[in-house]
Amino acid sequence: MIMQNVHQNPAQDEVLKCCNSSRANFATCKTHYAQLAALVPVNQFYHFNDMWRFATQKLAFLVSLTFFLETGKLASFEEVAESLGLKPEREKGFHLDLEDYLTGLLQMASELARFATNSVTSGNYDRPIEISKFVSELNAGFRLLNLKNDSLRKKFDALKYDVKKIEEIVYDVSIRGLRPAAGNADQAGN
Repeated sequence: MIMQNVHQNPAQDEVLKCCNSSRANFATCKTHYAQLAALVPVNQFYHFNDMWRFATQKLAFLVSLTFFLETGKLASFEEVAESLGLKPEREKGFHLDLEDYLTGLLQMASELARFATNSVTSGNYDRPIEISKFVSELNAGFRLLNLKNDSLRKKFDALKYDVKKIEEIVYDVSIRGLRPAAGNADQAGN
């Protein structure tokens, strides 16, 4: 709920307030994952994983979104695992599953498409260009993966539509002459 507020007022200072509030809640998640880890028998992670998979994917999305909004960069697998109090490697015990992390990233791309629209609506014409670059790079990274016909593949297919939506927003901003001056200089040089 906290991160939904970035859509109401996408000004940078308000976005950072939401991120700080969100980060404060990650500590609670660490505590709950520690309690859960104590209940799951050794080597039984995947036997019970479906019970918390959706919550973990959603939390991976929230950590990744928070990290992007604060830094403009992709949160690494290790950074997301650490934020949630999970191990990055399966061998070390109760861990962040790679598929949960990747699903969180795909959910983030959809949220960023929505955020790009709301940013333009509030008069921030720089942000959609930054988001477009980031999501395009994310898409390029996912294209390198050999995804099978499973739920992750279906979510990856949705990423193409998110990229297209963001590109259309950037196109509209550019066509209307709302693109920042530095962007116009870069465009003219290409």
